[in-house]
Amino acid sequence: MEFLSPKNLNEALKFKSEHPDFTVLAGGTDACTLINSGILKSKGLINIYGIKEIAEIKENGDFLEIGALATLTQIIENRLVSKFLPVLAMACKTIGARQIQNRGTIGGNVMNASPAGDALPVFLAYETKMELLSAKGSRLVLFEKFYAGYRKTAAEADELAAKFIIKKCDDKERFAFMKVGTRRAQSISKVCACFRQSSSYKIAYGSVAPTPIRCYVTEKFLNGCKTDAFAADEAVRLVRQEVSPMDDIRSTANYRRHVAGVLLKRFLESV
Repeated sequence: MEFLSPKNLNEALKFKSEHPDFTVLAGGTDACTLINSGILKSKGLINIYGIKEIAEIKENGDFLEIGALATLTQIIENRLVSKFLPVLAMACKTIGARQIQNRGTIGGNVMNASPAGDALPVFLAYETKMELLSAKGSRLVLFEKFYAGYRKTAAEADELAAKFIIKKCDDKERFAFMKVGTRRAQSISKVCACFRQSSSYKIAYGSVAPTPIRCYVTEKFLNGCKTDAFAADEAVRLVRQEVSPMDDIRSTANYRRHVAGVLLKRFLESV
């Protein structure tokens, strides 16, 4: 297997343009496992880990820009994330152990395209824009349009994830990240979710459909009524209809559907 290690972003884009079928290696915490197990077969690897141009976390007016190569630990410890998007740090804390967080990148979590990726419901609930780069230029994609199906993304073969652009949350906003797994730590999600309530409700889930999803029907109901015990029960009923989970080695569809409602009920009770 050929191994390419570009020295900077321009060289990385050049390599990706010349070798669109090569696998991009960021932190490698998923790719190396898949390669070693024989699931991922590739003619070569392009190692982009450590390219500083797409690893920064910075403010840009009302928005945070998070580089795709920012590690999970960087996000957890970053003062801007703690101040303006603390729910993302909450999600990153649930991904693997400290060793995984030190090496794994937020871009890798997204580009891996697993519906169980813990950061993905946060990006959905916060209506994130994603910048994709290639040797031909850059383009922005709405995160809700990024996944075309199970393990399929809208990225072209010659494109790299560059950064995530997210509006800062306001001081009065209520939010939560919730996750249910086989155990309390170092587990893949059976169900994960991000909830927001400010001027309106935003509800997003992972691991309950082929891709992470926003629950627009439930949001519309909650945004159009006074939230009381009756409304909460009706929202739970609606959200269980919106999700479309499957049976797999980690859980059953019925359990996931039940838990999706339980998590929403807990959030509504808390606000």
